[in-house]
Amino acid sequence: MTKASELQSMIDQDVGVSRWFDLDQARIDAFASLTEDEQFIHVDPERAKATPFGGTIAHGFLTLSLASAMSMEAVAPLDDLVMSVNYGFDRLRFLAPAPSGSRVRGRFKLLSAEDKGAGRWLLKHELTIEIDGGDKPALVAEWLTMHVVKA
Repeated sequence: MTKASELQSMIDQDVGVSRWFDLDQARIDAFASLTEDEQFIHVDPERAKATPFGGTIAHGFLTLSLASAMSMEAVAPLDDLVMSVNYGFDRLRFLAPAPSGSRVRGRFKLLSAEDKGAGRWLLKHELTIEIDGGDKPALVAEWLTMHVVKA
């Protein structure tokens, strides 16, 4: 647990790293079905072999969708937390494709912590989703979350 009073001293510091998440073809196929994004580069291994990717890749949004689970593991919750809500992104870039069969994890750095009053804290984290063995991350984002603590 983290005290809200400690947040300012944590700015520009790494605050956590999640476990590795598998991006196997079954997960990619399930995401494609749920989102109706069944572009062949995600779901057709034979056709995808002929692309510069050399095989199927995870959807960028699939990789991003794991951010919540990564955050729950890697970022300590605030003391007396009532709730947290996704507040959006100031910046989001997909930098490298995550191949089917790869693993990804989230690395979090606190960029800012703004006291909005009445127990509300707007936090901005730099989220880097790394690909195991990759030269570049799958994505980098500035992620905003609103946290409400007992006032």
